[in-house]
Amino acid sequence: MKKWLFAAGLGLAMAASASVQAADSIAVVNMGNLFQQVAQSTGVSRTLENEFKGRASELQNMEGDLQSKMQKLQRDGSTMKAADRSKMEKDLMAQRQQFQTKAQAFEQDRQRRSNEERGKLVTRIQSAVKKVADDKGYDVVLDANTVAYAGSSVKDITSDVLKQVK
Repeated sequence: MKKWLFAAGLGLAMAASASVQAADSIAVVNMGNLFQQVAQSTGVSRTLENEFKGRASELQNMEGDLQSKMQKLQRDGSTMKAADRSKMEKDLMAQRQQFQTKAQAFEQDRQRRSNEERGKLVTRIQSAVKKVADDKGYDVVLDANTVAYAGSSVKDITSDVLKQVK
């Protein structure tokens, strides 16, 4: 019986030791914060804004023109000849359709480029996390936003990863 109690006690001690060792090899990193800071420092939003500035301004001009023509039709439509009003309505519908098509293509292109840039940033951050984890000997790195609780023994390596990315 004493052997069983000794074996059980030894097993509990080993399990507690393993959990302490496991806590030493686990770190957390705030991926959302990192992503935001890296995106700001690399100027990704400015790059995308400059890339799509011309098309955005063209769409704004088209929208302004479309709105002014719609206002003119509402204002003068009752006094116009039926043929002129009908022609203007058809032109407006064609212009609205062209605007919607261009706006949709613009939005899709902007979203695609945004995703490409986001993917590049995520890859850079992930490789920096891996490097910091390897350098500091962490076996597991978790996103701080997905962890319900992390005790004081779990290290936050967000600042180290940020230094590595920059």
